[in-house]
Amino acid sequence: MMRLLLLLLAVFALPARAEEVVMGLSKDRVSITADFDGSEILIFGAVKRETEIRTEPPLEVIVTVSGPVAPVTVWRKARRFGIWVNTDAVEIDAAPSFYAVATSAPWPQVISEVEDLRHKVSVNRAIRSVGAPMNIVDSPSFTEALIRLRETRSLYQQRPVTVTFNEATLFDTRISMPANIVEGTYTVRVLLTRGGSVVSQYSSELEVGKVGLERWLYNLSRNQPPLYGLLSLVIAIAAGWGASAAFRALRSG
Repeated sequence: MMRLLLLLLAVFALPARAEEVVMGLSKDRVSITADFDGSEILIFGAVKRETEIRTEPPLEVIVTVSGPVAPVTVWRKARRFGIWVNTDAVEIDAAPSFYAVATSAPWPQVISEVEDLRHKVSVNRAIRSVGAPMNIVDSPSFTEALIRLRETRSLYQQRPVTVTFNEATLFDTRISMPANIVEGTYTVRVLLTRGGSVVSQYSSELEVGKVGLERWLYNLSRNQPPLYGLLSLVIAIAAGWGASAAFRALRSG
């Protein structure tokens, strides 16, 4: 409730524009711990106006959450001499590690193809693949395969008609982030559209990272690999000795 009140105050403090969108998050950091099983982010906002509400064409809202972007190599398997092996490969120049897009209406109603291309809103547009080897004649299929794979792991989410938009003024939606998300800075965007065109947008950042013991071990593995390896060896020996001692105690009992 306090966040919503602050958001509404921010709306009225904005400089005058016909229609402008602002946004808030239920949290600005996701902490990854040993028992982390995912997180849910509430994204909410409001539309500020200097004129009366126009009903035609109606306003729509698009919310996107994008994780860190990195190149990805996608391989195609083929059966050779009775076994499956990697054959062709395409390196996709940039693909978000996580991407979710939610809308207030069916996709064709919220944004045009031209605007989607300009603002890179849909999952396909968020992925950048410039070229492919000359021997690859169906390079788009590699991008489609990457999308399918990450959709099965809930890393790519297409969520039409999941944004609640009340009186064309207040909106909210929830985005579920799975346990297998990577660390980094996530970008949250809200786009306000009318007739398929973007009339206003707002972005914010969400930090995702390990905390506590997980953070210490991660930093140790990156900054002092020999010490991390020695510690791992000691833990493995101790665990093996403990299991052996417990087994002998059970047998003697």
